[in-house]
Amino acid sequence: MLELDEEGYLKNLNDWNESVADQIATDEGLSLTPEHWELIHLIREFYATYQLSPAMRPLIKAVKLKYGADKGKSIYLMKLFPGSPAKLLAKIAGLPKPDNCL
Repeated sequence: MLELDEEGYLKNLNDWNESVADQIATDEGLSLTPEHWELIHLIREFYATYQLSPAMRPLIKAVKLKYGADKGKSIYLMKLFPGSPAKLLAKIAGLPKPDNCL
């Protein structure tokens, strides 16, 4: 049984694995594709480097740097992670909620 906070984020980041990500995504109404996984791995690398979950602007910049201008756009992220991409991506990736996201 996973321990989640009141918003559905993992309380213990070490509980995360790809099966957990699939379950959280399913609970959010998403079916993960290779494009989703590419961003999940990117945000986990970002967290490992900076010890924080990126808000939207730093997330877009990181995606653009790694995957190019076509993917480094908010519209691309919103298609994959509707609503608030930075929050939803962090939740599925097993990371804390980004500080600057409502």
